[in-house]
Amino acid sequence: MLHPVGPLPAAVYWRRRLLVLALLLALLGGGGWLGVALLTGSDDEAAAAEATAASTPAGAPALDRVVPSLASVQTPTPPPTSAPAPAPAAPAPPEQEAGAVCRDDVLTLEVRTPGTVPAGSRPTLELVVTNTATVPCTRVLDKGLQEMVLLDAAGNRLWGSNDCFPEASSDTRTLAPGEQVAFPLVWGGLTSEPTCTAERVPVAPGQYVLRARLDTKTSPDAPLQIT
Repeated sequence: MLHPVGPLPAAVYWRRRLLVLALLLALLGGGGWLGVALLTGSDDEAAAAEATAASTPAGAPALDRVVPSLASVQTPTPPPTSAPAPAPAAPAPPEQEAGAVCRDDVLTLEVRTPGTVPAGSRPTLELVVTNTATVPCTRVLDKGLQEMVLLDAAGNRLWGSNDCFPEASSDTRTLAPGEQVAFPLVWGGLTSEPTCTAERVPVAPGQYVLRARLDTKTSPDAPLQIT
């Protein structure tokens, strides 16, 4: 190989060998370049495919194509609720006519007591009538229309001012606005009942209330303690 033999000069054979060697080197270099190019191109295509896949929005799930979104579903609007109507106000009582009969609603009754009295004593009680109207009015204040009763804690009636000593009188008065009229009454401290036939005994110590009446008008209860 290193010492070719032939009819031609040795330089010719060396040039041929160098040419073949150059061709081989060229082939080898071109093949390597082609392989590198192929590998690089594959990597670039893969990267481009990945970028394209990343930039492309994912398709909607199959369920979204079948079931509409909640935003597209219209729910019925409930009818507006109206505020409850205010309760009708109680009608105001008619105004008291000046000089006419005093109505019950313009009169107040009050029982005044000493508060505490000894058992068996004779306390003085008072029935007070007041005209609360802004005009004068008239009212019959006869003794027969007045009554005071004593009640225990259970509401049992123990005494009444008209049971044994009813009184009669003719007393019609014109009451000025704000005027008060007091009617004193002495109670003997004994029990009684409307027929006044039962035995009368001293009321035992305890807590009681007194209630008064003027015809159809009734007073609030007033406490009375008997010791």
